[in-house]
Amino acid sequence: MSNIPQELRFTKSHEWVKREEDGTLVVGITDHAQQLLGDLVFVEVPEVGSSFKDSDDCAVIESVKAASDVYCPIAGEVLESNEALADAPETINNDPYGDGWIFKLKPEDEGAYDALMDADAYAEVVAEDEH
Repeated sequence: MSNIPQELRFTKSHEWVKREEDGTLVVGITDHAQQLLGDLVFVEVPEVGSSFKDSDDCAVIESVKAASDVYCPIAGEVLESNEALADAPETINNDPYGDGWIFKLKPEDEGAYDALMDADAYAEVVAEDEH
């Protein structure tokens, strides 16, 4: 069973989002997503200053099994990327909700965060995936 922290928001494409006190959003892929991908060997993070629309592909993750796009959960500008993942992509496997974050985003619309799925809704998506 996948770990789904209650305090986060989620997308159907398996990104998680955490709102910081200053309104910045931290984005990564879920425990479920990293389990599906397997051992990660490469992560391409988005460039700081890049702007994305909701659902744009903004990063790439490669595992020994497959390559997968990471989609921007909310329109906004990238404030910071987790450059440490270039040398240690397995960080996402080991700590997807902590040190395995991928980028930080300044949202165009702060209310868009509230429209993302909560943990219970995301758990239903994962349950459908597992059947």
